[in-house]
Amino acid sequence: MKIKSVETLRADAGWRLFSFLKLTTDTGVTGWSEYNESFGSHGLSSVIEQLGKLIIGHDPRPYERVISTLHVLSRQSQGGLMHQAIAAIENALLDIKAKDLGIPVYALFGGPVRDRIPLYWSHTGTYRVRNAKMMGVPQLETYDDLARHGEEIKKRGFRAMKTNILPAVDGKLVSFSPGFGRTAGWPELNWDGRALQAARDTLGALRAGAGNEIGLMLDVNFHFKTEGFLRVAEAVAPYDLTWLEIDTFDPAALAHIRSRAHCPIASCETLCARRDFKPFFDAYAVDVAIVDVPWNGLAESVKIAAMADAHEINVAPHNFYGHLCTMQSAHFCAAVPNFRIMEIDIDAVEWRDEFYSSAPVIEDGELVLPTGPGWGLEVNEAAVRARPPKS
Repeated sequence: MKIKSVETLRADAGWRLFSFLKLTTDTGVTGWSEYNESFGSHGLSSVIEQLGKLIIGHDPRPYERVISTLHVLSRQSQGGLMHQAIAAIENALLDIKAKDLGIPVYALFGGPVRDRIPLYWSHTGTYRVRNAKMMGVPQLETYDDLARHGEEIKKRGFRAMKTNILPAVDGKLVSFSPGFGRTAGWPELNWDGRALQAARDTLGALRAGAGNEIGLMLDVNFHFKTEGFLRVAEAVAPYDLTWLEIDTFDPAALAHIRSRAHCPIASCETLCARRDFKPFFDAYAVDVAIVDVPWNGLAESVKIAAMADAHEINVAPHNFYGHLCTMQSAHFCAAVPNFRIMEIDIDAVEWRDEFYSSAPVIEDGELVLPTGPGWGLEVNEAAVRARPPKS
């Protein structure tokens, strides 16, 4: 078996792109992966296409050899887009190998440890404040609306949810994201009393709607510096968070925050490869390590999880993408013993399901693991091509 062609495809998914890699072999077996280039990874498809030229004619089944070769050939520019591109190739190679053997991808890694994956509803309220029109749902405008949304999520069987800070400006909820340069506060990233109060009000509304038993997380991304993250941790202490999620590239600073916070700390979703994670594990900076499977590749993600396990740290996937990414993350959750809970975006554009052969099966807030070969889900290539990205 040899790799015959490498092709990237991109589709309009409303406020973002869904991007796919297709590896075709000379035996007719096709491997798919989904990757993300909408948030800080501009140009990733081009990098994948250039690396793809280097693996034409290779046997895809010994995937470690192929991936090691790509890392060697790109060693002087490792990390970042290069690692994400290799990860996309790795995930497509795993799909090919598992399909060739007639087994699910998780079986390549000794799984499944579990066949039902507990989920948490991600971006609770955030998308419905920002992108409701694209999704065809009512926009959330007040904290009372947010409370009702929390109640709805609980009624749908989910046992946990994650939100972001949602301030009210002139009585109407708005997005808060200075760390991504979208709202006021960048580049200084200073905290103030309004931001802390908005964090309290957001969590208070969800507690009022969903109750005290549901798991509740707050993701503050890169929106503050160490001083601000500490103040947020103090402000949210009464809400009994499952975790406070923080993005930072400074393991010592995060360890300092964790030592003073009254809730568990989750982080690491923007890291690539074991070498990036190691300083955070050595510093015992996190309670939960967030691993992005599309960015790292499943094989590398499993190795990261093993290293986390040696430090008594559980892992959770970073998964706010399309259904194939969800399956890639689900296979990760199925394969590793030190699993915490899996992120999923339920809110999306109305046409998201068109891009796939099926949608994930969710029962009582849990994803039912597929048993078919490969990822257990195929890309609907015709549907992807029918919705090209907006120019």
